[in-house]
Amino acid sequence: MKSSTATLIVTAIAVITIPAAVAFNSTRMEETTSNPVEQSLVQHPQVGVIQVTTDSYQASVKGYGEAKPQYQLSLTAEVSGQITSMADSFATGMQIKQGEEIVKLDTAGYEQAVASAEATLADARLALLEEDRQGEQARLEWQESGLNGEPESPLVLRQPQREAAEANVNLAQKQLKVAQRDLEKTSIKVPFDAIVVSRDVQPGSYVQTGNQIGMFYSTDRIEIQIPLSAAQWIKLPEFSSGSASGWPVTLISTDGKASWQGSVSRVQQHISSNDRQRSLIVSVENPLQQTPALFPGTFVEAQINGRKMDNLWRIPASAITQENTIWYVDTRNQLQKFPAEVQFSEGNFRYVKPALTLQQADIVVRPLNTYLTGMVVEPKNEG
Repeated sequence: MKSSTATLIVTAIAVITIPAAVAFNSTRMEETTSNPVEQSLVQHPQVGVIQVTTDSYQASVKGYGEAKPQYQLSLTAEVSGQITSMADSFATGMQIKQGEEIVKLDTAGYEQAVASAEATLADARLALLEEDRQGEQARLEWQESGLNGEPESPLVLRQPQREAAEANVNLAQKQLKVAQRDLEKTSIKVPFDAIVVSRDVQPGSYVQTGNQIGMFYSTDRIEIQIPLSAAQWIKLPEFSSGSASGWPVTLISTDGKASWQGSVSRVQQHISSNDRQRSLIVSVENPLQQTPALFPGTFVEAQINGRKMDNLWRIPASAITQENTIWYVDTRNQLQKFPAEVQFSEGNFRYVKPALTLQQADIVVRPLNTYLTGMVVEPKNEG
């Protein structure tokens, strides 16, 4: 009897609890699946964006080049002779003023040549005077002869003889000028303010005509040739007739520790066959007086302000992927992308053409390579 009663009690409890458990679990499952949208939103990746709007910006063009003197002179001897003196300033690294004598050659032979040429000129002038006198005498004799007209031969009145004497005077004058010039060239001078790059002679050495005396760089101006591509030239103003009217340029050393102000002095009117680019020439006046000095041979970066460009976005450089793509978040919080058309760069920013007809967009600052077009994200403004 007791066993039957216990069995009935257990059965009753099971009948009551099992349906309740099933109902409870069913309710929990409904709660879990009733709002999948909310759970999905929690899983959307968060991306940092900045809002950009099209605007007008002044283009900036970068180029690179080596600073070179306006003039590089390999000075050679125009006459031969032994060096009798040499200026103390004629040493590498020293500055020399225009017209300063740096080397003096032995003048004895050239002074003798001048004296000989002067004597020859004096003899030629004397011969011309004598010929003039003889010509006058010949004309008087012809007139006294009673013959009419001019003589058949010009020799009668000594006209050819006088022309020869006059030519000898002209020749002697030119020979004297050559002798004087040779004497003057024994004093070797630099034709412009310069620094001494090399010295190729020594005191007492003998130099032949054409021997190199030294190498000199002018100091009044430095020039930098900056090759630019066709795309870069489009960003610059129109330069006509090879003149650039002093367009400003900032020059920066490769380590970024020094800068100089220069200007575009002219532009090349041909395309180089080596790199298929056209160059502009930037000049810096009195480079050695700059702070710091701009020495020949310095490699620099040139930053050139270009013309104003409309309808551009200014975005961080990090927003452009290695595939040259820009990602943005559309109005449905979905990722979209478009190819980057960089017009110019400035620091850590890039100036690009906008996507299609968009004027404003939320640009992804640091895109990942796992992004897919149409992916739903949660944008976070970092602007």
